[in-house]
Amino acid sequence: MSVIGPDFISLQVNNLEDSAAFYQNYLGLIRSQAGPPHAVVFETKPIAFALRDLIPGTELTLGTQPGLGVALWLYAPDTQEIHDKLFAAGVKITSAPIDGPFGRTFTFVDPDGYLITLHSKP
Repeated sequence: MSVIGPDFISLQVNNLEDSAAFYQNYLGLIRSQAGPPHAVVFETKPIAFALRDLIPGTELTLGTQPGLGVALWLYAPDTQEIHDKLFAAGVKITSAPIDGPFGRTFTFVDPDGYLITLHSKP
């Protein structure tokens, strides 16, 4: 037996509806009808991506940033357009767009403090 690879990614968030609206409005993610009431699952491929309410006892503000040490990269062919929209809205950009082996790439901070990197080349 062996693990094939990642199959599902979920972030715990402080306010499910606010965070879901952020990902819908700024990244263009589409809500799936699937999922439990304590989560929002998006129609992403090939790996499912979701946001969920905090698990009891979880406090996102205790450390320097949630998910410290984990790199979450999402593919977006229109990375520069998304960057410009986030920047105009005052979203914190931690790495400005650059062109590299993964295409146009930049990193921003989501409403819960997670660092999210977008790249334009699959």
